[in-house]
Amino acid sequence: PIISWRLGGEDPLDGISVYDGGDYYHFVTYGLSELYDKESEDFDYSGYGFELTLKLKKSSLKNIEEELNCICGILQTIARITFNKGEIFNPFEYLYTGQTVGIDAKQKSNITGFITVPDDKFQTLNTPNGKVEFVEFVGVTNKEIEAVKNKELKVKELYEKLGSGITDYNRQSVL
Repeated sequence: PIISWRLGGEDPLDGISVYDGGDYYHFVTYGLSELYDKESEDFDYSGYGFELTLKLKKSSLKNIEEELNCICGILQTIARITFNKGEIFNPFEYLYTGQTVGIDAKQKSNITGFITVPDDKFQTLNTPNGKVEFVEFVGVTNKEIEAVKNKELKVKELYEKLGSGITDYNRQSVL
C-alpha cells in the first residue's frame, strides 16, 4: 500500500506477492503475521498466526491485470476483517459474502464466495515471532456456499468434490 495501515492507510496488508504457478497465479499475503518485531503477547503465533493465499486459474482470465488487482483487493478486504474484528481464518471454514454476482472484476463468473483449506504449496513456518500457517481461499459458487452454510455439506466434502484448490472463474457448480 502507498500508506501503511500502521500510519493510517486503508489497506492492512504490507504486501501481496503474485507468483507464476504454471496454469494459475498464486497470491500470498504479507502482514497478518509479524514481519518485523514481535508485538503480540502470544509467543506461539506470529501476529494473527496466518497468511492468506489464493490460486487463480490463468485460462479463466480475460483481462489479467484487472483480475490480479481485483483479487488483491479481495485479499485486502478479507485481511481488513481480521484487523478490524479479530476474525481468524482457519482451514476448512467458509466465507459467505452474501453476493450473487461473481467476485471477478466484471462480476460475471459463477464464483461468489470462498472455502478455506491448507495451502498445499506451503508448510507451517516457525519464525522467531511464532508460527505462521498459510490458509488458501478457494472460490466457490453460490449454490456450493449455500449448501455449506445450510449444513448440507461440510467444507472438506466440498473441497473433495472440487478436486482442486484452484479458483476457476469459468467452472460450473459441482452440485
